[in-house]
Amino acid sequence: MDRVLFGSGEKRGKMRSSAHHPEERVPLTPAVFHILLSLADGERHGYSIMRDISAQTKGKVRLGPATLYRSIKHLVEDGLIEESDVRPDPALDDERRHYYRLTELGRQVVVAEVQRLEEALRVARTRRGLRGLLAAPSSEEAC
Repeated sequence: MDRVLFGSGEKRGKMRSSAHHPEERVPLTPAVFHILLSLADGERHGYSIMRDISAQTKGKVRLGPATLYRSIKHLVEDGLIEESDVRPDPALDDERRHYYRLTELGRQVVVAEVQRLEEALRVARTRRGLRGLLAAPSSEEAC
């Protein structure tokens, strides 16, 4: 079965050849991008990832359990995230939960995607037909 993790339509089988070239793994699908972003702040379990994505996007991106866990499975297989052995205090946690964290490759890929999106936004801001419709860069972005 062919599965697509990246927005370009690239099949997963071809991804292994670009293992050391994060920029070749972009664009990412929105689901994958937001999962990686959620894990950039530290380890999370699946339900926590779903809640974080919904909160960070103000409800504009909402992943269902099937999409989330299918994406997590593929991200683990592709070495972008890994399951964590570290567990919270059992009194504060459900032992059935699986916690995930970014790998170094996953961190590099999400950075490559952010850089790709920043470049696309920079180009969009130069288009006359979009002037006044896009927010100007914030002072943080200008630095």
